[in-house]
Amino acid sequence: MRRLLPLLLALLLPACRDHGADGIAPATVIDMTRLVRPATPNTALAAPEGFAPVPDIITPRYAADPDRLFAAIQAVALAQPRVFVHGTFPQLRQAHFVARSALLNFPDLIAVQVTPESGLVLWSRSVHGRSDFGVNRARLAAWLAALPAALAGP
Repeated sequence: MRRLLPLLLALLLPACRDHGADGIAPATVIDMTRLVRPATPNTALAAPEGFAPVPDIITPRYAADPDRLFAAIQAVALAQPRVFVHGTFPQLRQAHFVARSALLNFPDLIAVQVTPESGLVLWSRSVHGRSDFGVNRARLAAWLAALPAALAGP
C-alpha cells in the first residue's frame, strides 16, 4: 500500500512522479520586490525588515560580501535532502530550487536572492495543495540557521 499511494498520486499530480526539477516549468527571474503572495497559506517569505510584502521571517543584513553570501546560501540549499537546482541567475544573485517531500514526492519551489547590500530574500512555496502544514516556513528557518556555518567555512 505504501508504494501504491505515490503511484496513484502521480496520476493526479504529474509533477509528483518526476525526479528533481523534472516536470516543473523552467525557472524564470522573479522580481522579488514585486512578489504577490497568494491567499492560500502554503508559502513562506524571509526577507529584511521593511520588505514588502511583509515577511514571515526577518533576515538580518549579513557582513559577508554579496557574492560570498550567494554562494553560501546555495551551498546550504543543496546540502538539504531532496533539494535540486531549478535555475540560477548569477548576475542577479538569484537561484531557484525544487524540494521534494520524502513521502509523496510533492514539489515545493524556493527562490533565493541576495541584494547588493548583503540582504537575503527567500521565498518558499508549494506547487500543490492549499496548506503546507508549516513546511515552507520550517524550511526557510532551517536554511537560515545553517547559513552562519556555511559563511564561516572555507
